[in-house]
Amino acid sequence: MFRATYRLQLTPDFGFAQVRDLVPYLRELGISHLYLSPSLQARTGSQHGYDVVDPRHVSEALGGESELRALAGEGLGIVLDIVPNHMAAVDESPFWRDPGLRQMFFDVDLHTGFHRRFFDVSELGGLKQEDWEVFWATHAKVIELVRDGVVDGVRVDHPDGLADPGEYFERLGEAGVEHIWAEKIVEPGEELRAWPIEGTTGYEFLNDVMALCVNRAAEAAFTELYEEATGDTRRFEDIAALSKLEVAVNIFEPELRRLHLEVGIENLPLALASFHVYRTYIRPSTRIVDDADRAEIGRANVSEELRRILFLQEQGHDEFVVRFQQTTGPVMAKGVEDTAFYRYFRLAALNEVGGSPARFGLTVDAFHDANRERAARFPRNLLTTYTHDTKRSPDVRARIVALTWLVDEWRVKLREWREQLGPLDDPREEVLVLQTLVGAAPIEAVRLETYLEKALREGKVTTNWLAPNVEHESKVKEWAVRASALLADDPFLARVRTVGRRLALSQLFLKLVSPGVADLYRGDELEDLSLVDPDNRRPVDWGARREALEALRAGAPPDERTTKLYVTWRTLRFRAEHPAAFAGAYEPFDLGAGVCAFARGGSVLAAAAVDPFVTPRAPDGWRDVLGVDGLLLCIARSDDPGFVGEHDRLNPVA
Repeated sequence: MFRATYRLQLTPDFGFAQVRDLVPYLRELGISHLYLSPSLQARTGSQHGYDVVDPRHVSEALGGESELRALAGEGLGIVLDIVPNHMAAVDESPFWRDPGLRQMFFDVDLHTGFHRRFFDVSELGGLKQEDWEVFWATHAKVIELVRDGVVDGVRVDHPDGLADPGEYFERLGEAGVEHIWAEKIVEPGEELRAWPIEGTTGYEFLNDVMALCVNRAAEAAFTELYEEATGDTRRFEDIAALSKLEVAVNIFEPELRRLHLEVGIENLPLALASFHVYRTYIRPSTRIVDDADRAEIGRANVSEELRRILFLQEQGHDEFVVRFQQTTGPVMAKGVEDTAFYRYFRLAALNEVGGSPARFGLTVDAFHDANRERAARFPRNLLTTYTHDTKRSPDVRARIVALTWLVDEWRVKLREWREQLGPLDDPREEVLVLQTLVGAAPIEAVRLETYLEKALREGKVTTNWLAPNVEHESKVKEWAVRASALLADDPFLARVRTVGRRLALSQLFLKLVSPGVADLYRGDELEDLSLVDPDNRRPVDWGARREALEALRAGAPPDERTTKLYVTWRTLRFRAEHPAAFAGAYEPFDLGAGVCAFARGGSVLAAAAVDPFVTPRAPDGWRDVLGVDGLLLCIARSDDPGFVGEHDRLNPVA
């Protein structure tokens, strides 16, 4: 049974053998499945596995197939991350090195020197998975591992890059892969297509559960404060639209050129940049355009000529339609996540993969609606709050979100700190630095400087990757180091941490009890104040986590450091003991304002404070078995009519 996955980032120094050593700890934690980063043969020295050179073999650098099979025999299931969209476009790959194989496997045009890229990474070349031979050659090993029971399911990286994602999932299922998760961004208001998959990797849940903990009443104050501090009164939607247009013109010029070879459409960059979702899913071979695709094309800024082509009303443009749909996603990703998110900092926690900084909070009712829909359509959808791609860890985001509950104090502190530090050339960068420190302090100078260098270059305003303004970057880094020292002993940060930890626990707990499969990122069971990659790939202290869990199991009361681990362990253990309840109905439960509560299967009640100054109380007929302030995990006491709802705490936490 899929209960909880645990994402591990494999490297040559942390391969299958090292994961085997972790299995007893992860089993005790309550994990049901290991969730492994790509494990097929990648480039020499690869630190992530997404640059596959030969998908016919398991990575020797990670220990080889024998070690993977041995790991599968240790008692935990395996979900494997696979990368069908692309492989490394380098001579180390036999498929790229041989011109005949390159033309067969990769989406290339030898006459123009074009090859489809993974976003803007030229060394990752797009594959033609729509070709049966390509599909089987690149998937035979994975399918063998599934059929042999070594791998239980797969996470499909970037399916939106494929010519026909729906057809791809159908093929994978027909080949015997029963459990498939799509790494797919579902924009707010978008509905995941009815593909033969378990669901997504959970970014929509991440953003919903975080937004649930935002104080919606503070939006006007935050908007006013940001505009006052920066002078920037633009809406995020306008910044995003401009950012997408910039990357369409500048970064994706080769893709534009290739599209123009197919059809001479005017204002093509504007059309690509105007979509509100990653892509549409029109299948030219069927000559059918469904209502969802018609609606998205209708919302986009496309000419009448392009509209007719996309609606398949003009013959002879099938390849253009496919390529156009493959291009809107990269424009969205690079324009929004890797540009606009680094230009707008009203509340930086909201600048997260799959989210929108324009959405300032979510009601409890809306959260319930999303949970109910997920339970009905994709009951095994992954529920994540942290991945290797997120911009900030959940603990950092929760501290920044805490500012919405402390808005008056934040206003005073922001002005005070900026006055003491003096101005930067771009005041938006001051706001970014200070929110970063509120979320991640204490942080070493080298980590802070590395993060800011990436953030400023991604923003492409005062510096960029192609022509770095090192002098400006140095000024911002120096300002940030001074700011870090200034904030170090400020009592306000201690208050933010207290509120932030409470909100982080609520988000963690809701992930563990909501409909779906909880997904944990390596090491996140203890507080993790990481920023964007590479910061979130730092080594994990596994010894500290083992010792902390052993102490809790031996009866030690959870403290400030171990409460997060305690909630994870106890809740997953409880979920394992009550499988029927968590497979049962989802029923919202009203425990008053500031609380998100629901019953599972009629016999379990879960509740979390989404207002950090509210403490939920167990209602009549229910007994709390968790014992953590702000959370309730209750079992029904229908056999005891005299029970009045007082907490029966096993290990009270102050």
